[in-house]
Amino acid sequence: MLIRQIPIRNSLSNYMYLLACEETLEAIAIDPLDHALCLQVAKELGWSIKIVANTHHHHDHIGGNKSVIEATGAQLVSHLDAMQSIPNVDRGLQAGDTLRCGKLRLEVMDTPGHTLSHICLYFSGAESEQPAIFCGDTLFNSGIGRCDLGGAPEIMYQTFVEQFYPLADDVRVFPGHNYIENNLQFTLDREPDNQSAQSLCVQFKEGLSAESYVSTIGMEREINVFFRLDQAQVRAGIALSLNSDIRKLDDRSTFVGLRGLRDNW
Repeated sequence: MLIRQIPIRNSLSNYMYLLACEETLEAIAIDPLDHALCLQVAKELGWSIKIVANTHHHHDHIGGNKSVIEATGAQLVSHLDAMQSIPNVDRGLQAGDTLRCGKLRLEVMDTPGHTLSHICLYFSGAESEQPAIFCGDTLFNSGIGRCDLGGAPEIMYQTFVEQFYPLADDVRVFPGHNYIENNLQFTLDREPDNQSAQSLCVQFKEGLSAESYVSTIGMEREINVFFRLDQAQVRAGIALSLNSDIRKLDDRSTFVGLRGLRDNW
């Protein structure tokens, strides 16, 4: 699979993606908000966009659909339950469906939490290529998506327990926004002794590009506080912040508490 991660550099630091079959150069455009930039990059690469895939219905993910489709004739796909919110969807997707483009195959994951109708696209890997997940606003580098824009933190927690925590460490993470540097600060606010988060912050200050950084699930287990619910500093900090008895906290209440704190941090 060929991947081009495209930072939009707007106020929300969106990413959009082009994924192409290595043999046919037929491509999927994921959340192509900046239609002109998406089409320009595809042209420069010699890729032919055949599918536009929306992870969810928020405008900063669907705003470029119409223009990209008018220019390419691409098919539009989204979560089945988002078809009422996204105009002119050609195909609604459900958990376990396969999205095909040329010889490229992506597994559809139903991942509610940020919204109730959100999909992620999973590439299972190849002989010489690591697996990858294109996760929209569910999982960010060193963070997770908001849940107060049509979702719920309790539902997000179940999505992580059932679908994200079990992923292999080598799965590459391609999120819908570039929030990593701010998210790392939140991790360190909750877990000041996290050496992996400290080290990555230093690397960014020394010139590592946040826009081109690609994390993995294994790295997220080290730097993302939402993967570190049982760590002593994290659990004690949540108990203090929520004025709660630490003995009454479990992973679920810690996750929900963290998301609430992050909303206003």
